[in-house]
Amino acid sequence: MNDHWLVRPTTIRRLWIAFAIVLTAVVLADLFIEHHPYFGLDGTFGFGAWFGFGTCVVMIVFAKALGAVLKRPDTYYDN
Repeated sequence: MNDHWLVRPTTIRRLWIAFAIVLTAVVLADLFIEHHPYFGLDGTFGFGAWFGFGTCVVMIVFAKALGAVLKRPDTYYDN
């Protein structure tokens, strides 16, 4: 049985390591960029990284809460 190369545990681990290295390099590159912030907060170190992460967390929490509100019982269509 030949597994696809993307589902092998060693490949998945290497991809996680590569993505972590690339993301770290992008955040560290922020040290060498001259910022021209419009608001005071958007000139902070790693603003794009932490703002994007925080926004993602907020969207997930909102989606979970909305799913709980809109949830229907399993027998909804049986009636």
